[in-house]
Amino acid sequence: MSATMKDYSEKRDFHRMRMNAEIELTDASGASFAGICRDLSGTGMQLFVEKAFSEGDEIHTLLPSTSDQFPPFETVCRVLRCEPDEHGYLLGVEIIQVKR
Repeated sequence: MSATMKDYSEKRDFHRMRMNAEIELTDASGASFAGICRDLSGTGMQLFVEKAFSEGDEIHTLLPSTSDQFPPFETVCRVLRCEPDEHGYLLGVEIIQVKR
């Protein structure tokens, strides 16, 4: 591996975990709706949703557990970007608080 490749790969403190999991989102007005979590890292997520958000919006997320041994993953996030996708929007969000 070249030095350039090694330097780039070490820039991320947290690796992204690819997924395709249903996630529940709640916006600032209290409205809840479904989305898809496309990837998860230690500091953020990429979400597919049908509703557009603005940069800086705060959303609450709930990623259900697939096992009785683990609680659901619940967070408060800040929208960093919202990009149009085929049938909705891709959100890049920063996790600002893990609630459980």
